[in-house]
Amino acid sequence: MFKNKSISDYHRLAGLPKPEHPLVSLVDYSKVQYDTDDEEITMVSPYYSIAMKRGVHGKMHYGQQPYDFDEGIMSFVSPGQVITVRTTYPEGERPTGWLLFIHPDFLWNTPLAKKIREYEFFGYQVNEALFLSDKEEQSMLQIMKNIDDEYHANIDQFSQNIIISQIELLLNYSERYYQRQFITRKISSHELLTRLEDWLNDYFKKDNLASLGLPTVHDIATDLSVSPNYLSSVLKVHSGQNTQQHIHEKLIEKAKEKLSTTSLSVSQIAFSLGFEHSQSFSRLFKSKTKVSPLEFRQSFN
Repeated sequence: MFKNKSISDYHRLAGLPKPEHPLVSLVDYSKVQYDTDDEEITMVSPYYSIAMKRGVHGKMHYGQQPYDFDEGIMSFVSPGQVITVRTTYPEGERPTGWLLFIHPDFLWNTPLAKKIREYEFFGYQVNEALFLSDKEEQSMLQIMKNIDDEYHANIDQFSQNIIISQIELLLNYSERYYQRQFITRKISSHELLTRLEDWLNDYFKKDNLASLGLPTVHDIATDLSVSPNYLSSVLKVHSGQNTQQHIHEKLIEKAKEKLSTTSLSVSQIAFSLGFEHSQSFSRLFKSKTKVSPLEFRQSFN
């Protein structure tokens, strides 16, 4: 594994000249020539990477998931993520595009330093890149060109802010296009929702929830082979709720069923659903239904 400690390290690995700025770099992907005989290399880096690529064959592995670039055009990698990329291509074939690298220190003391962590697509371990229409692609390429023009201009007191504003514009458009992608891929999204519902139903049928505890977003996402952020994003688009809210909804549904059809105490019901403390169950129940578990039960008597 190549452990890049800086953007300069990547430039050396990719056979590129030194970056013009140590904390931000825009690379012409057609000029990348990795200094290795391996067909694939695995690397981890301390900076954000945004890629716009064409002509990339095969899959790029991001974490443990294959990142589909057969048709995709953009990918997003956060600091510390492990990726595997192809280094060799058939004679006469070369991928094209741009690689934008942003070290977190470049954003220090700017609003984007915090906001960039809120763009959920940096955390995706999904099986697809961001697909763009021709019009969308041209818009993104224009932003990349704006960054490139400023990157190669004479650096002055405005340079950093201008580049950061263009980066933020690029990220905002990416967020818009990802949301559009979620909405238009209804079949796969609905399949994911169905699998989530089946997972929760199967979980709450188990007899040992007192020892298993409450289901976690991480456990569900792992079993469904998606990242927690991706799962929540799909759910928000289709239901307005994230994964944790879906878990809570299912908990309340099961609690109402037990409260209205059994004589179990509130504490027994709480433990049977996986709560460690009955007080936590009661607080959640009241926050969701506006009545306590006992008040709900009394409404059936």
